[in-house]
Amino acid sequence: MTEPGEKKPARVVVADDQTVVREGIVMLLGLLPGLEVVGSAGDGEEAVRLVAELAPDVVLMDLRMPRCDGVEATRRIRSEYPGTQVVVLTTFGDDDSLFPALHAGARGYLTKDAGGDEIVRAVESVLSGEAGLSPSVQRRLLERLSEPAPAAAVTEAPDGLTAREAEVLVLIAEGLTNQEIARRLHVSTATVKTHINNLFAKTGLKDRAQAVRYAYAKGLARPPVA
Repeated sequence: MTEPGEKKPARVVVADDQTVVREGIVMLLGLLPGLEVVGSAGDGEEAVRLVAELAPDVVLMDLRMPRCDGVEATRRIRSEYPGTQVVVLTTFGDDDSLFPALHAGARGYLTKDAGGDEIVRAVESVLSGEAGLSPSVQRRLLERLSEPAPAAAVTEAPDGLTAREAEVLVLIAEGLTNQEIARRLHVSTATVKTHINNLFAKTGLKDRAQAVRYAYAKGLARPPVA
């Protein structure tokens, strides 16, 4: 019970598809000052549901999960429940994980080797309106800022892509789902899937991560910087 004048603990939901890891994180957080775990989820869909039910202050979000991954869950939470902040807690510190997560609305990003103090600082930072980033992530953002700007977008789409296929590719690079692309372009989801299949076939791409890298390399899109 919180004493008068005492700061209330931050209410946290943990989302991770690996049971042992999830339970370990919950146990660790239970030992940390200023945090209260109010729920845990095994995938992104469950995380979104728990946010709707419990209205936590923060979700500690893994990225690679079934049904609904952490990036999509983050996007939905920040769109539908803006009172809840998201701190990514993942094994992956690469650009293909970092920038889509930040673009989706995550305010913090930690790798799973972070200590308890670092997690507490990240939660406190995002709740005070600041970014809760690990030192390695901050370095990567600074490196990206110091890199030369990519060449301006080409006037003609590469590899025989149509203008609409190139447009879909740019929206993929922005982190939009097929449904969001369909709404943006005012077409059906099936049409979006057809465009994606066509552009993958023309470029030899195999998945969305490769598509994002391709869009950056061809100057069709610029990586987001938080």
